[in-house]
Amino acid sequence: MGDIATDINGYFEYDRLKAPTRQSKPRKTGLTAMIDVGPSDFGWTGPRGLKDLLDYGAEFIDYAKIFAINALDYPPPLVKRIVRTYKDYGVIPFAGGILFETAYHQNAVDELITHLQRVDINMLELSENYIELESDVRKQQINLLQSAGLTVVYEFGRKIPTSPLSIDFLGSMVESMMDLGVDHIIIEQSEIDMLASENPQALQALPKQSWFKHCVLEPDPYSFPQQHIQMIKDFGSDVSLCNVTPEQVLKLEGFRRGIGRPVQYSFLSDKLK
Repeated sequence: MGDIATDINGYFEYDRLKAPTRQSKPRKTGLTAMIDVGPSDFGWTGPRGLKDLLDYGAEFIDYAKIFAINALDYPPPLVKRIVRTYKDYGVIPFAGGILFETAYHQNAVDELITHLQRVDINMLELSENYIELESDVRKQQINLLQSAGLTVVYEFGRKIPTSPLSIDFLGSMVESMMDLGVDHIIIEQSEIDMLASENPQALQALPKQSWFKHCVLEPDPYSFPQQHIQMIKDFGSDVSLCNVTPEQVLKLEGFRRGIGRPVQYSFLSDKLK
């Protein structure tokens, strides 16, 4: 018996029998950013549960956001173990934006940088869910974080928006963030929900924007799978999504590939039409 052909991930290769696939890591689009809230009804993570999940799904998960202020609130040795596990499996962990907003409000961004270095987190979300930064202050904070060796992602939007977002303004923000070397732009769930309710045509026009490839949409974890599937339908299987829970991440990858009853096993049924 000769050598058995496998791909770089160890999958057997056959002439005719094929599973549906999509682009592999590292990806620029089609990103899945999982949210790690700790052991909960969203999925049992923690050191042991996380390893089980990543054994199955590491190649489907690009980033893992450490929820809210958990990177500060949980015991540092535990946080370091979780961070190390993600890195060992090729998943990039990052701290959530509420942690930045907390540190900024307390005039403690320098201490936040020190803390992230101590728990080995090299990436941080800068958000303005509750605080509001002037343009020059936003730029100064991003430069401060980057000069400390941190990769920065920016979350656009408020937790409680008062009017639908302007596509032109969003585009200008995305382009300015790219000019600053920000990794990706996350669009806050509340902003998406308001735009979908009040101006759905504008939401569906997003993929036509040249800068949209840099955006990561934030669906509501409590609206799974309906909202996630709708985003795949509206924006394509390679839409980048954030705040996907551990319990949802494997199912979402199946939906992207046309696997599952909610998408009518489209990888097969579409070919039979």
